[in-house]
Amino acid sequence: MTGIWLLSLVLVAGSAGGQAPARPNFLWISIEDASPDLGCYGDPYSVTPNLDRFAAEGVRFTHAFSNSPVCAPSRSTLITGVYCTTMGTHQMRCQGIPAAGVRCFPEYLREAGYYCTNNVKTDYQFAPPLSAWDESSPRAHWRKRKPGQPFFAVFNFTTTHESQVRLNSPDMHRRLATLRPGERHDPTKAVLPPYYPDTPAVRLDWARYYDLITLVDRQVEEVLRELEADGLKENTIVWFWGDHGRGLSRAKRWVYDSGTRVPLLIRVPEPLRERAAPNRPELCRPGAVRDDLVSFVDFAPTMLALAAIPRPRHMQGRPFLGARDMQGSRYVFAHRDRMDEAYDLIRSVRDQRFRYIRNFRPDLPYSQRIAYMDEMPTMMEWRRLHREGRLTGPPALHFRPTKALEELFDCAEDPHQVRDLAGDPRYRAVLVRMRRALEEWMVRTQDLGLIPEPELDEWRRPGGEWPRAATPQARLTGGGRLQVHSATPGASLVWTLSAGANPSWQLFRDPISVPSGARLRARACRAGWRDSEELVWSGLSELSEAGARPPTEEWWERVRTSDLLPRLRELLKLDFRQPENLDRLLDATRDREPSLRWWAVLRLRYRAAEPSARERARAAVLPLLQDGSPAVRIAAAGAAAAWGESGPALPILLAEMGKRSDSVRLHAAIALSASGVRTPEVEAAFRRGLTDSSEYVKRVSEAARRQSSGAALDRPTRKRRSVQPPGTGYREVRSVRLQAARTGRGGSPSCLRR
Repeated sequence: MTGIWLLSLVLVAGSAGGQAPARPNFLWISIEDASPDLGCYGDPYSVTPNLDRFAAEGVRFTHAFSNSPVCAPSRSTLITGVYCTTMGTHQMRCQGIPAAGVRCFPEYLREAGYYCTNNVKTDYQFAPPLSAWDESSPRAHWRKRKPGQPFFAVFNFTTTHESQVRLNSPDMHRRLATLRPGERHDPTKAVLPPYYPDTPAVRLDWARYYDLITLVDRQVEEVLRELEADGLKENTIVWFWGDHGRGLSRAKRWVYDSGTRVPLLIRVPEPLRERAAPNRPELCRPGAVRDDLVSFVDFAPTMLALAAIPRPRHMQGRPFLGARDMQGSRYVFAHRDRMDEAYDLIRSVRDQRFRYIRNFRPDLPYSQRIAYMDEMPTMMEWRRLHREGRLTGPPALHFRPTKALEELFDCAEDPHQVRDLAGDPRYRAVLVRMRRALEEWMVRTQDLGLIPEPELDEWRRPGGEWPRAATPQARLTGGGRLQVHSATPGASLVWTLSAGANPSWQLFRDPISVPSGARLRARACRAGWRDSEELVWSGLSELSEAGARPPTEEWWERVRTSDLLPRLRELLKLDFRQPENLDRLLDATRDREPSLRWWAVLRLRYRAAEPSARERARAAVLPLLQDGSPAVRIAAAGAAAAWGESGPALPILLAEMGKRSDSVRLHAAIALSASGVRTPEVEAAFRRGLTDSSEYVKRVSEAARRQSSGAALDRPTRKRRSVQPPGTGYREVRSVRLQAARTGRGGSPSCLRR
């Protein structure tokens, strides 16, 4: 078969006469960077009357989790129903290429006749294909659908985003000034998590975050009023959720509950409760509370179940509504990989009570430098106090120079996860069970996080070239209707009869009758690929399959059929068997696979502490300065520089800073910065890095140059928030801040050395 022919598709929801029943509408309201810090979740500091009322009308989920503690990876899983660690979309703001057949789930709804709109954020770690949405724009709304057409509409509010907490602008102050006295949050009354230093700056950030939640509470109510005004309340299932935990320090970007636990409220109108919970409609009654574990990988299959659309086999989650078996999972999983310009590799598993964390880069500190994150006043304050040696207790934990290999927390007794139980023999059985559950998940889902990013990038985009879908081909059927196909496996097809630069693209569902004189335009598109060239068909001639681009070799097939991932997992189990570690790692430096050589170098760099072990490691690593893999060369150069061998290391790192691949340049910039060497050649490389096409290379270069000049890295590079809107509590805290500036003291002695 030379192509994938699009045949007529009719989705029927199981009625005896073949007539599909009316499908419910769906409305998603999402907010950014927010934990379940709402009144309906029992938070007395929060002021959220509209969301509290909405929760009373629907179901409140108490154990809902993002699979990533940062937006883009979490949304990649949300839109596909596939873990982004499986798709290779796990690094923050990477550009992934999912396997053939992985589609944005709204496509399945569109095929079933839904009008699907997104207002407005995508951030899927791949460009959303034309087939994903009927409209994705700031103007997208269900009101643009055809009369009677079912809809799925998404509204995403950025009000609570991390950037807004620290924003100092007239517009922000005007918005906050609309809060009434009873809605404004007094910083002096905030109850801070124990891992924060208790200072005025931290309290101001905390209060601002809660003020923003109150503002977004109003926005949610506006959308709900529009729905009711349109007479759609009784046939629309409404979801409210946050994309990951609160956008404050040690929450966002971290796999603790503070970074992954999210609010999830779902209102199911009474006529739809049997559909949403077959034989158990009480699970959707007003005010219901569900404490079963659900996560973002479950959202897509749940939506399809509610729409009576069969779940595709590649989806890895399970429906928690709309199916007869709606029990939550025993475990939910989370991951942390590269966060902007800082690499890390952490995996976590959570059950109802415990959270287990596996740190695959224990050599890295907990609090790495991330320019965007470090703009938060709380983070600046925290770093300053650490630099001054004034932190004790839980606030000091975040600045440990290396990580524990494993961590275990009792979330019931320790909701902020500050008491690590991994070394407590009383919890040994729990530790082993959770470790095994995580290992089995990584095997089952083929976690690609163990492959260094430059290697993965070269696999999926050899030479930096993006794959492009084959241009569609068309033929007329016997009935005079037009069928279209593409030679690209897994491609979706869109068409339009519109002219102009911004047409309304329709998803192919059935062969098309093209009106006389009309020009049909069609494209093939696939997640992570460039859209095809445009087919233009005027009815005057018929296009054949000649010249159709043949399917390209799939990079993920190489992963699936090789033994790379099993061998990587076995190598990293050496972390638990220290006595035999060194010889096995030395052997791995000669392995045929670059990924194993890369990991061997990283482990040897920080494991070879004894002089005799160091010499053996040096003898194995230095030849890898000439390795065929840029990732291995950079890792070897970084190790050599750390061992005082900067002479042979610097030329390697300087050369890699000029390569085409963004991830290669970023690896090289990080290693060069960490070397601490500042020759004229190195300084010139960082000056060039300031104009690099990669924002992350720019950030590393900027930090390196500031460090060279002696500038303190805990001071902002951009104007920070310095003025608070007037109102209850702010004046008192500002007074405390001024007094602290005069005396040189930062706040409560509970976490500071005097």
